[in-house]
Amino acid sequence: MELVKELPEIFSEFGEQRRKSFMDAYALKQQGIPFVGAFCTYLPQEIPLAMGAAVVGLCSKTGETIPEAEMVLPRNLCPLIKASYGFAKTDKCPYFYFSDLIIGETTCDGKKKMYELLGQIKPVHVMELPNSQSPAALLLWKSEILRLKEKLESHFGVTITEDAIREAIKLKNRERQAIKAFYALQKQVPAPMDGMSLHQVLEGVQFKFDREKAIDELWALIDKIQRESDREKYRGRKRILVTGSPIGGVAAKTIQAIEEAGGQVVAMENCGGAKSVDELVDEENPDVYDALARRYLNIGCSCMTPNPNRFKMLDELFEEYRVDAVVEIVLQACHTFAVEAYSVKKFATERGIPYLGVETDYSTSDEGQLRTRMAAFMEML
Repeated sequence: MELVKELPEIFSEFGEQRRKSFMDAYALKQQGIPFVGAFCTYLPQEIPLAMGAAVVGLCSKTGETIPEAEMVLPRNLCPLIKASYGFAKTDKCPYFYFSDLIIGETTCDGKKKMYELLGQIKPVHVMELPNSQSPAALLLWKSEILRLKEKLESHFGVTITEDAIREAIKLKNRERQAIKAFYALQKQVPAPMDGMSLHQVLEGVQFKFDREKAIDELWALIDKIQRESDREKYRGRKRILVTGSPIGGVAAKTIQAIEEAGGQVVAMENCGGAKSVDELVDEENPDVYDALARRYLNIGCSCMTPNPNRFKMLDELFEEYRVDAVVEIVLQACHTFAVEAYSVKKFATERGIPYLGVETDYSTSDEGQLRTRMAAFMEML
């Protein structure tokens, strides 16, 4: 990516990164680089990175394969799960095709059962994610990280050393710091970019296999935004925080509806946003597995009960990003986020921050309704 290009073009390039990286993935496979497919931010990527593997998020961003998935899965299942399985079943996801091993985590019941079906197509390793952040849960998660290491070693015939893990921790921490610095630009008033540009970069950087180069590109992009962004065109817009389910498959219609109505998405707490990179791994911890377990178990996802870390982060984001309102986007049949939405609404409104909850799926059938609801909500603000 040449940073002499205009900002809109650069943002679009990040948005197209998933598609553009198909050939990069093919080239890596030709070199014999092992591929590990991932579904969730709970995966401690440092472990497969330490063995020299490429780690890639698997396709679940569109609904094109959902009809195929519904031949096996129930129609009233979460669209993200159906899309994930549909891409695998139809062999339409090159990343799934290239993956030598799929790693899942027990974040929800629907995914757990879907992994059983995926295992009939590709080798799948499932990590037993605890549903709390207690001391006992920490011990379990540490043991699961060790079990993952052993699985990778046996599956690929390699040895993963602690020194290699420490180097991977440092690399991932540098990546997190660059990503945090990028989305922290939105703390400025007016914020320097719209929500779709923010989302495109946060999602696209996940599909850059040369991580050192990606880190350099992020810092260069940050510098370019600071110098060239036309902030004045965003002056007066309501500053919106988006939270809830993973929004990769619905980002276009939801963020677009918010910003067409006069809002500006300045913060994203969803998976793939601030939640994913907020905390670094402690590089000074003499026990690398304990360090990884503590960092990843602290993620404030609704699959945790209780889930104080999510609300701690929301409180910080409300203040640091000067949020005018919260829009929570919940995918249909995403039960943990749907139940926790009540608590998020209460948490926001008690702080004087208006809240709007939206339930949606991967279809386009509700786009008109979304635009109407967002326009009414922005008018109320």
